Parts: sequence; structure tokens; C-alpha cells
Amino acid sequence: MYRDHSIGVVVPAYNEAGFIGDVIREMPAYVDSVFVVDDCSSDTTWDDVLEAARVDSNQHDGQPPRDTQSSDVPLATDGSGSVLARRATVHDAVGRVTPIQHHENLGAGGAIKTGYLAALEDGLDVTATVDGDGQMDLSQLSRLLDPIVDDDADYSKGNRLLYPEYRGAMPTFRFVGNTILTFLTKIASGYWKTMDPQNGYTAISHQALATVGVENMYEYYGYCNDLLVKLNVNGMRVADVAMPAVYGDEESSITYTRYVPNVSAMLFRNFLWRLKAKYLVLDFHPLALFYLLGAGTIGVGALGFSWTLYAKYALNDPLFVRTASSLLLVSIGSMFITLAMVFDLKESEDDEMAVFE
Repeated sequence: MYRDHSIGVVVPAYNEAGFIGDVIREMPAYVDSVFVVDDCSSDTTWDDVLEAARVDSNQHDGQPPRDTQSSDVPLATDGSGSVLARRATVHDAVGRVTPIQHHENLGAGGAIKTGYLAALEDGLDVTATVDGDGQMDLSQLSRLLDPIVDDDADYSKGNRLLYPEYRGAMPTFRFVGNTILTFLTKIASGYWKTMDPQNGYTAISHQALATVGVENMYEYYGYCNDLLVKLNVNGMRVADVAMPAVYGDEESSITYTRYVPNVSAMLFRNFLWRLKAKYLVLDFHPLALFYLLGAGTIGVGALGFSWTLYAKYALNDPLFVRTASSLLLVSIGSMFITLAMVFDLKESEDDEMAVFE
């Protein structure tokens, strides 16, 4: 328990032999449940999980046993049984550690989703996520929990970009990619002050987790970005908590030629869904129309400019009038989009907070 709140931690693990054991053994004592999800690892990750769970159980043997539910209690179904049971085998808990094995490799987001489903079945007050590679400083976990326990936020996440010294510790290729995805996620999610959306060090309240529809969560890398969009549509408060990352000998399994287009496409779809759900269906705000008018006007202007170039070089038509008209349309469209962004920022500014040291 942490300040009278039950705490669960989801730890996704794929080929994390040599790292996952330390993560389990170093988990703070106030954590009640640890859901370790082995995503069909091909190394000794599973053996390391079981061994570390036994060591952790011996270390915390004096604690009262946690109240767990049977793993076959359905949380959400699609008519063919429990979503959790169809995805994975949930083994008996070893102390506070629940080892979970996926039936097939589902990726990082899939492992988080499975862990969230298990945490929801246990009814924990707050559920955190910690990577299995040891990059996250577990002494910082309480700083993620505090905004939720204090009822200042429904979701909190680490932010490695708030301080220059934290940014400086990040490898250059990660920093550049993170900066681009931060901007795209601001637009898609509506949380314009939130940074470092790829940070997997997070905590979420039971209410928020039960509201966002975990069973439909995006399962590839980018699940953090997807979750932010769903949180925004449901009016949840988000806290950005400044903290460093630890970079060691772990190897990333991300294939960037696949990652970039997949996550970008997901963000675009989520952006359109958010505008529809939040500003047209659940409520109405003209900013959705401003975005639409702005994009349409810019598109017409771009097509007009393309035709202008064709007419100039193919038909020898004059450039000035058509070029000026095209640029005017692009300018008007840009103003519509800028106005929409300002309205969008105002809508969610009270739902964002930053936590500094």
C-alpha cells in the first residue's frame, strides 16, 4: 500500500534476460502486485522472472497476502470469453508477483494491455508501468503516484525533456525522434503542454483505466500516445513528472522503418477520432470545423499551385495571379488551423500539470 492506496505495477518483458530479475527484486516494498508479462521471449527471461519472484517473495514474506481474484473472472469479452484469458496464461502469484505468459508475441503495447487487464481484474487503486530493461529509476515511482493519490491527476508519466541535463543524457537519435513525436502527439492528443509521450514510466488511476477502454488499446509501440488521446476525450487530468532515464547495455527492439509510419498513421487516425468524439459527438466546438476548413483550404491552395506550375511550363501561362491566389488560400487555411490549435489548447490547459523536483 502507498498512502492507503493499493498499487500495481505492470512490467512488459521481451528478451530481457539479465535485466528483468533486477527490476523485480528492486521493486519498492509498498507495491502490492507486480504483473510481469512475458511476450514470448526466446531467451531465459521467463526463468529469470520466476527466480526473481521467488527471491522477492522471500524478502517480503512478512507482508499480509494480497486479495486476488481468480484469473478466469472476465473483465471484458467479445462473446468468446475473457479477453485476458484469450491473450495469455495467468499463472499463480509468487508472493506479490503474478507471472503472465502471452500465447503469441503481441509487442510492447500488447504486453502493457495484458497487464492492464490483469490489474483491472484485481481492482487496484493505481497501476504503474515499468519497462523490464532496467532503464527506469524505481526510487522515482512515488513521484508518479503522488499526483494521483493527491487527486491532482488521473494519469502521470515521466518526462525526460523538462531539464537540459536529462535531455543531454538521451542518445541523439532518440532525442530527435522523441521531439518529432512530441509535437505530433500534442496535436493528436490535445495535451499541448505534455512532453516526452514515448515515456513508458507511467501511473494511472483505477477510474481512468476503467474508462479508456483498455480492450481496444493500440498494441504496437505508440500505445502511450494512443492512451493520451483516449484520456483527453474522457476529460482526464495528466501530470508530466520530470525525471531522468537510465541508459545501459539494453538493445532496442524497435524497427524504425516500421515504427515511424505506423505510429504516425495511428496518431492521424486518433486525431480525427478525437475531433469527432470530443467536439462533434460528446459536445460541440467550432474548432473541429476550423481544422476541417483549414486543411481543405490548404489542400485547394496546394493543388492550385501545382496546376500553376504545370500551366507555366506546359502551357506558358503567366504565374503571378494564380500563384498569388494559391498562396492566399494556403495563408487563410493556416490561420484557420492556428485558430483551431489555440482553441484546442484552451480546452485542455486545466487538465495538464508539470511536476518538477
